[in-house]
Amino acid sequence: MIGILADSHDNLIALRRAVRLFNDAKCSLVIHAGDFVAPFAARELRGLVCPVKGVFGNCDGEKPGLVKVFQDMGEIVVAPLVFEHDGLRFLVSHLNAPVEGYLKTRRETGGKGLLSTGRTSRGCVSQALFRDQSYDVLVFGHTHKAEVRREGGVVVVNPGEAGGWLHGKSTAALLDNTVISKAGSRFRSIDVEIITI
Repeated sequence: MIGILADSHDNLIALRRAVRLFNDAKCSLVIHAGDFVAPFAARELRGLVCPVKGVFGNCDGEKPGLVKVFQDMGEIVVAPLVFEHDGLRFLVSHLNAPVEGYLKTRRETGGKGLLSTGRTSRGCVSQALFRDQSYDVLVFGHTHKAEVRREGGVVVVNPGEAGGWLHGKSTAALLDNTVISKAGSRFRSIDVEIITI
């Protein structure tokens, strides 16, 4: 099980609830798709019994402080964050534009991914990501709208807003990455559930 959240915006109560949810679900990893806002909020994730991977959001102003908090619990980087966990390839971004751009180019190139990498001076991905890469799961935040969809074999997840300030509902996601054996063959089932915390 993998826990996913974004846009916590300093809501300590919601972060504590998310930590309980993820620990109860025995998550092997938690992903935060940006906008902690301040390091004191990120410290709440120290209660997790698994590592955390995260990206900076557009409201994360105190980046050195966030990096320091993450030193003993995982990693936080400027997006995109690309990694493999439990046999799945992830791409994590705060903004939705890189995710949508990747999917659009993937459709246009017959599934080959994006063609080049570029960054603006603000660190945002402006063009494509990683030639000929394919991802199993794309995670983003920023819009504060929970969303789970499949597109061309790729699972796209926006866990919504953990902070709950914009829509009045704090949400997170649980990704169940189960390997299923059936009639002598093995396949992977990826199910994602959005949960109110």
